[in-house]
Amino acid sequence: MSDRASQPKGFARIGPGILVVATGVGAGDLIAAAVAGRQFGLALLWVVVLGAGCKWLLNEGIARWQLATGESVIAAWATRLPRWVYWYFGAYLGVWGFLVGAALGSACGVALKALCPGAPGSVAVWAIIHAMAGWAIVKGGRYKVFEKTMQILIGLMFVFVIGCGIALVQNWSGVFAGLLVPVIPEGGLWISLGLMGGVGGSATLLCYGYWLKEKGWQGKTFHPFARWDLLLAYGLTAAFAIAMIIIAAGAKPQDASGTALVVALADELGSKLGSFGELMFLGGFWCAVFTSLLGVWHGVPYLFEDWWERRKAGQSGPDVAGTSRSYTAFLAYLAVFPLILQVMDRPLLIVVIYAITGAFFMPLLAGTLLVINNRRDWVGELKNSIAVNIGLIFSLTLFGALLAQEINNRLFG
Repeated sequence: MSDRASQPKGFARIGPGILVVATGVGAGDLIAAAVAGRQFGLALLWVVVLGAGCKWLLNEGIARWQLATGESVIAAWATRLPRWVYWYFGAYLGVWGFLVGAALGSACGVALKALCPGAPGSVAVWAIIHAMAGWAIVKGGRYKVFEKTMQILIGLMFVFVIGCGIALVQNWSGVFAGLLVPVIPEGGLWISLGLMGGVGGSATLLCYGYWLKEKGWQGKTFHPFARWDLLLAYGLTAAFAIAMIIIAAGAKPQDASGTALVVALADELGSKLGSFGELMFLGGFWCAVFTSLLGVWHGVPYLFEDWWERRKAGQSGPDVAGTSRSYTAFLAYLAVFPLILQVMDRPLLIVVIYAITGAFFMPLLAGTLLVINNRRDWVGELKNSIAVNIGLIFSLTLFGALLAQEINNRLFG
């Protein structure tokens, strides 16, 4: 069957981009948007749109490489670029995977306890329960079951959170001004850059390529479908972050930090929209962090499987299928090993450290796409355009600046 004959039609044109939304939108996005809205009102809405555009550009580059060559970006690191790039990513994935497992479990525990304050057990206990539930769903389910579950939860998430945002809008002209007039308030530079860089995930962008294969989208003729699929995905991501900023700007939560800020925001919503509005927001918060956990549990072990099978120099590696021992082992690593941090019961510390590690990945990805997708002998007619190269250079500069700032803050701040 030709690529053209197997192209999607109707609702089948909605690809795995919805999984990118569900996985990339988590506690970090909620917190960053809430901080921006609380401190600067609606002034930074444009930053969300620009940040989502940067992530769309990067993920479109990942898809374009894979559809043009049939290879993953990890395969390119292993066989086409200097070997240190491959080992750099492997070291990063090991550290990041441990922290992301702990951070997502903690965020789910906080969300559940906020939604159901009478539930027995501590945040740490519910973090462990969510981690094990995610492991069971991914381990026992098929891709289509996983996809449908994610679609239902992401739908609820957007209805709840965007519904709260619309209910709190008092001045639509202020919303349009925040979207269309690019200003950075005094003292808002690094918050703006952090918000821009944090929209839509980090290492999880690579999962899109493996979900494309699960969906059966392979070959250059699927490139237009992938572009529009990702455009929808990051449009929804931007809409979610915009709603969060509007909610924080309207509710003005108390001076809390981390996931405590989201809980404080829910309390303020209760006073403005009633208990139903508070429950809607907390339900959206839980959907956001649990879908992020499910997406990471399902997609990130693909990254390790792909990396592990290429550990010998010059080895091409088998086709990544999600059934190997390396996939199963890393799924257990994500779900089980970080439980030691849950026992420490320090959810805020875990989420903060996890957010910091994301800064180390994005410059690597942007630089990689500038190299591999500019080789016509590798990607043919899907080579980067001048506009795409300009966008990638901007992204590389942005994420490089964020990395430098994180290093400076942690070592010298």
